[in-house]
Parts: sequence; C-alpha cells; structure tokens
Amino acid sequence: MTAMTTSASPTTSAGRTTGAGPTRGTSPAADTDRSADGSTGAGTDTGAATAVTTAPAVAAGAAAGGPPVRRRRRRGLAPGKPWPASRLVGPLLLIALWAAASAAGRLDTGAIPAPWTVVRTGVHLWTDGTLTTDVLTSLERAAYGFVIGLTAGVVLALASGLTRTGEALIDGTVQLNRAIPTLGLIPLFILWLGIGETFKIAIIAIVVYIPIYLNTHAALAGIDNRFVELAEVQGLSKVQFIRQIVIPGALPGFFVGLRLGVTGSWLGLVVLEQINATSGLGYMMFQATNYGQSDVILVGLLIYGVFGLLSDSAVRLIERRVLSWRRTLSS
Repeated sequence: MTAMTTSASPTTSAGRTTGAGPTRGTSPAADTDRSADGSTGAGTDTGAATAVTTAPAVAAGAAAGGPPVRRRRRRGLAPGKPWPASRLVGPLLLIALWAAASAAGRLDTGAIPAPWTVVRTGVHLWTDGTLTTDVLTSLERAAYGFVIGLTAGVVLALASGLTRTGEALIDGTVQLNRAIPTLGLIPLFILWLGIGETFKIAIIAIVVYIPIYLNTHAALAGIDNRFVELAEVQGLSKVQFIRQIVIPGALPGFFVGLRLGVTGSWLGLVVLEQINATSGLGYMMFQATNYGQSDVILVGLLIYGVFGLLSDSAVRLIERRVLSWRRTLSS
C-alpha cells in the first residue's frame, strides 16, 4: 500500500516537478538528460521551458556531471548593418578605374579625357561664368516641370484611386499616355506651345507625373479592404479616412514614384535643352559636340549625374524620416 502511494505521488527532478515519479532502474544519466534537455512530463510547456530556463539547464547538467548544453547561434538572414555612405562606393570605384586607365594610357584622350582634365575644364567654365548660368537655367526648368508633374500625378492618382468615376475617366487615359513615347510628343508640343520654354516644361511635367501616378495609384489599390471596413465601423469621415488610412497606405508607393520622377526630370532635360535653347547644360553639351570638346561633354554628364544622385538621396532621406514607423529589410 505504501509503495503504490509513493509511485503515484509527484516527485521533483533537478528542481522541476514532473508528472510521474522515477521508477526503479532509471539511471541518473537518463534523469540528467531529461533535465538538461528541458523536457518534462505532461502538463509542462516544453518550448517555453527551453527558452526561459536555458541557463539553469546548463548549470544543472554541469552539476550532475553531464556535458553542458550549448545553444546554437542562428545565422542572421538580414543583409546586416548598412555601410556609411554606401551609395558612393560604386561611383568612387568607377572614377578610380577611370583614373587608373587614363594614367596607364589605356584610354584615348580624344574620346575619353582623364578625370583631372575634366575637373580642370569644369573649374575653367565655372570661373568663366558660363557653367554657372547653364546650371541655374537647367535647375529652373527641372524645378518647374517637376512641381507641375508632382502635383498632377498626386491629384490624378487620388481621384482615380478613391472613386470609380475617376478611375474610369483617368486611368485608361494615363495608361495610353504611358504607352506613347514622351519624347515623341516633342514635335506636337512645339506646334501647340511654340519652341520656347513652355513646351520644355510641359514635356518634363509629363515625364514626372506618369511614374508618380502609376506607383501612387498602385499603392492605393493595394490597401487592404479590412482597413476600409474598420474605418466604416469606427465611423470615420471621408477626411479622416484619407488622413488615417489612405495617406499612410499610399506613402511607400508614392515615394517610389517620386524617386523615378526626380530621375526622369533630369533625363528629359538632357534632350530638351538641345532643341532651340540658348542656355542650359544640354545646350552646352550640344555646342561642345560641334567643336569636338569631349571634356566639356563629360563635365555636363557628370553634373547631371551628381544632381540626380543628390536628388535621389534627398528623397530617400525624406522617405526614411516619414516612414520611420516601418521595419523593413533595408532598415
């Protein structure tokens, strides 16, 4: 009778209570293995005990004479910490290779001058005052076109993404415009708007608004319908719905379109400033082509590249600040 009572009563092994007492013939090594593995009988959460009592289990295993249990470190799948100024590594490496090839005499100086020659030409144009005027003119054209395209892209995306009537009237037209090469509209816009500054700004605005519209509209269409139902249950007004649901949901896509739009404004400017222009970086490069000045052409291309990199970095910085609540792979 006493033996039956003893076997039925719960006992404690290595400081934890198990569902059944130890039986005769059980070796201390087996009991130690059970304690070190963190496994218990019925009624004990194995995963929680393993996660919480890893250190006590190691100590118990060492005290009982068994080998200590070492927890394996899992390899991280994330890319890791970002490098400081990582986006400058590629351009600087390219310039270093360019300089090395020029110093070794591997490049034709008439076609591709050395980097120091290009820098010397840029400094001469800047001190002469020619480059300053061209840069300011190009910045003004790009700014006007970008602001108009940004406004048009956001307004059209909101109208098309929030109402079925707007989608029926706007989305098909924008998709048709996207299928038409924008630079192919130049002759028609010259007939409509003349050959002055107006048609240049209009073409830049078209180049900018298309990617902004497409990405913002896609982000609006991708908002989970459960958030819309939740807003209806909470009784949000139309303004509150746009401010609390629509804008946060559309911001990631909007910033992608904004980056593409900023780059597109510089790409369109290169071509437009070579058509009946009297100033601007494109005009400077076109004039240098007539005189075979490859160093001047490279100065213009490098300035376009620097402007594009700086504007893209500015958009990235704003995106990181505005969307600081997100936890993404890149962050």
